[in-house]
Amino acid sequence: AFLVDPIELDFDLKPSATRVRSKLALRRNGEHAEPLVLNGERLTPISVAVDGRTLGEDERTIDAEFLTVPNVPDAFVLETEVEIDPAANTSLDGLYMSGGRFCTQCEAEGFRKITWFPDRPDVLARYTVRMTADKGFQRLLSNGNLMESGETADGRRYAVWNDPFPKPCYLFALVAGELDVLEDSLVTMSGRKVDLRIYVDPGMASRATYAMDALKRSMKWDEEAFGREYDLDLFMIVAVRDFNFGAMENKGLNIFNSSL
Repeated sequence: AFLVDPIELDFDLKPSATRVRSKLALRRNGEHAEPLVLNGERLTPISVAVDGRTLGEDERTIDAEFLTVPNVPDAFVLETEVEIDPAANTSLDGLYMSGGRFCTQCEAEGFRKITWFPDRPDVLARYTVRMTADKGFQRLLSNGNLMESGETADGRRYAVWNDPFPKPCYLFALVAGELDVLEDSLVTMSGRKVDLRIYVDPGMASRATYAMDALKRSMKWDEEAFGREYDLDLFMIVAVRDFNFGAMENKGLNIFNSSL
């Protein structure tokens, strides 16, 4: 019923009390006239606003699965803030803690455990993601190109990522924690330089050389077999012992269990 154009996410990462602020540019899909209904599970609501105006409890309904706003215009900006508990998220869907790191698994329907969203694979959006975390979380990774990173006034770390190409929410990824990295690069068939990074458990970077070689060969194969070249400036893999799935093909930020 509704499509999302850009989405902006702002994560204040804390193991037991992560705040997620979301800003969605929404518009009706064709002649649909029904209320706005967004998926959301295990979210503690803080605020809901439409076009900058905070909604009262009589203007929206929140239950264990949905946020419903009966009266919305055909095109508008929805801003929400929720709190989630990654450390207690034993479902391993959405955003959770594993091995002292933040990690996501959004396929098939994990994104709804991060923020309110039309959690369907046919809703494509362009993502801008800001993350802030304590200094112990050395790497702050998400899909797309790194736009900005540094230190906040109160001594925490932050990073801003942008993926200019629409993708479904089940391919959203976020990883934050202590990781070593093996770096390389690839020149595409049009002459663009793509940086390649494989992030691993500390002390394991030398063991990622075969994975890097396989990545470069597979990207070249895409070009030779199909004339398709990678569209971002950076391709990342996170390969760690405590990823609780085999692998996940999040765009630009693949996550593997290092045993595989």
